[in-house]
Amino acid sequence: MAVTIVETRAITGGVDTHADSHVAAALDPVGGLPGVREFPVSAAGYAGLLGWLGGFGTVCLVGIEGTGSYGAGLARHMSAAGVRVVEAARSDRQDRRRQGKSDPLDAVSAARAAQSGRARGAPKGRDGAVEAIRALMVAKRSARSERTQAINQARALIVTGPEDLRARFTAHATADLVAELAALRPRPGAVVGYHTRIALREPGRRAEFPGSQLERLDDLIGPLVTGHAPGLLALHGVGSDTAAILLIAAGDHPERLRSEAAWAHLCAVAPIPASSGKTVRRRLNPAGDRQANHALWRIVITRMSSHPATRAYVDRRTAQGLSKKEIMRCLKRYVAREVYPHLRHVAD
Repeated sequence: MAVTIVETRAITGGVDTHADSHVAAALDPVGGLPGVREFPVSAAGYAGLLGWLGGFGTVCLVGIEGTGSYGAGLARHMSAAGVRVVEAARSDRQDRRRQGKSDPLDAVSAARAAQSGRARGAPKGRDGAVEAIRALMVAKRSARSERTQAINQARALIVTGPEDLRARFTAHATADLVAELAALRPRPGAVVGYHTRIALREPGRRAEFPGSQLERLDDLIGPLVTGHAPGLLALHGVGSDTAAILLIAAGDHPERLRSEAAWAHLCAVAPIPASSGKTVRRRLNPAGDRQANHALWRIVITRMSSHPATRAYVDRRTAQGLSKKEIMRCLKRYVAREVYPHLRHVAD
């Protein structure tokens, strides 16, 4: 009896993501385009998209644009179904100029980037403790911004206000200034003085509210970071804020970071060539995670003032003729190398 063996085609998908709908494209093993279709952003839409791709063969790989924003839900659905997902960047500018730009073209571009290996980075993943930390840090960042804005408005009013207010509040530390402004009880009197006091009381009270928010958020973030990466917090100069930022940069699945060099590249501390010809200059990668880079900078600043080994390194490199900026670049690269094993240990 003859047995017929049916070989299924390996299908590569590409998805251009939006807030309300996703456009998917399917590619066969030789780069042919069996179809392009639009799906709604919902659980049923995700299932329909995966089923549609599966109708052409075995779905082995999907390139999704915006896995950290509009494509986050779809990326989770695909990963849960056992499909390998890679982050597809937006289409190349030259391709857009040659071929034009549309949602179907972007979906095809994402599929071709995944199939060719040009897009091979795995999504961060948003299904663990790091995602919880990220959500709290978003709220903390906005609360800090609101508090800073209110305080700056109050200080600007003090500078231009009546002389007695300037003499009273100019030298106040921030915490004392907020407390005293919020407690003001203006009494009717001179028109400018009375209304300026009312105007100062409002940003004072406005600054108190996000201040209490910051305390509550810190109480939540600290235990999460400590429980998730205690070794990271044990490093000199690493606090809960900087540890949280570095964990967010690595994501819930830090095993996607293939090497310590890849982590340094993500943190924008990996030197890359900046010119060609006889004179080759190097600069720091400008496309990395700027918040992670700033977290490394904060750690370096702390170590330069309180860490004996770091201070000795700064003295030695200064004597060799390096500028402070160059020394800090070297130190940020060193801190990235020191942090990396602790991120990997979390995954293990």
